[in-house]
Amino acid sequence: MNLFKDMLKENESLFRDEIALDYDFLPKLLPYREKEQFYLANCIKPLLQKRNGKNLLIHGPPGIGKTAAVRHVLRDLENETDDVYPIYINCWKKNTTFKIITDICEQLGYRFTQNKRADELIEEIKKIVNQKTAVFVLDEIDKLEDLEFLYTILEEIYRKSIFLITNYKSWLNSLDERVKSRLTAELVEFRQYNAEETKGILKHRLKYAFVPGVWDDEAFNTAAKRTAELSDIRSGLYLLKESATIAEDNAAKKITLEHVKKAIEKLDEFSIKKSTDLRDDTKSILDIIKKNSNTKIGDLFKLYQENSGSLSYKSFQRKIKKLEQGKYITTEKTQGGEEGNTTIIRYKGTTKKLTDF
Repeated sequence: MNLFKDMLKENESLFRDEIALDYDFLPKLLPYREKEQFYLANCIKPLLQKRNGKNLLIHGPPGIGKTAAVRHVLRDLENETDDVYPIYINCWKKNTTFKIITDICEQLGYRFTQNKRADELIEEIKKIVNQKTAVFVLDEIDKLEDLEFLYTILEEIYRKSIFLITNYKSWLNSLDERVKSRLTAELVEFRQYNAEETKGILKHRLKYAFVPGVWDDEAFNTAAKRTAELSDIRSGLYLLKESATIAEDNAAKKITLEHVKKAIEKLDEFSIKKSTDLRDDTKSILDIIKKNSNTKIGDLFKLYQENSGSLSYKSFQRKIKKLEQGKYITTEKTQGGEEGNTTIIRYKGTTKKLTDF
């Protein structure tokens, strides 16, 4: 038996450039975000005259181009001038002041970070940045564990713009007043793409990622429709990539509806891990959240205790954080009301099944 007999040869691949389906890939054009990009650029423009730019809180649901739009603007800025430092930090990966400081040092080309304290590194950052100007982009700012770094930027960097990106507009309400009063951030909302825009974005990626003519129209339209239902471009990029991979595994030279249907069946593996992979206590918490989505964390803990849960509240919070990191749930911090600050927990799952097509 020849295991490789029915596989496509190297020069027969359906892919032209698979990297073009990565969410971090930046195409030359970013469709349907021109208005937002123009506004972001205008907020940075004063830095080119050695003046302070605007500070923004950029918010909207996940997978709708917030990060991509900002990175496009930063790329154009780098191509335009060397007088403004573009600093981009992903706060999911760099979630403490020290991690952020060392990342900035690396982006600024300062390598002597070993065995130095945070305050010493901040002094080096100030020496470099204050000779010019800088744009600081803090993506997924709601994942940051402490805000000392943000306060330091506001106080000690002379000329800057600060862009904070989050899924949650309400995050701004949780800011310490001393930070909020200095930040004076304008709100910039990114709306969800409609069905036609979603289809246009995916169509645009086809040109980069695939050999011309390999996608059946019905197959592509089904993938685009599913993506629009989920309101998340990342899911669509996954479907395009997985459908083509399934087609290649079957030695097919065209991507058909059957390949897309199989990719849709696997979509949950992309967005949420199988709940059977969880430990019993974590699974019971997830089951409670699934039945009581959009509920305050304190109320969920009470339900957990009523179901004979034995974890302390602190341990329960840690389980919630792990579920969020595993993309089983989403959380949103809120402020105000009779009970003060709290966190709203939502179950994250696909809303339609393959039979809906």
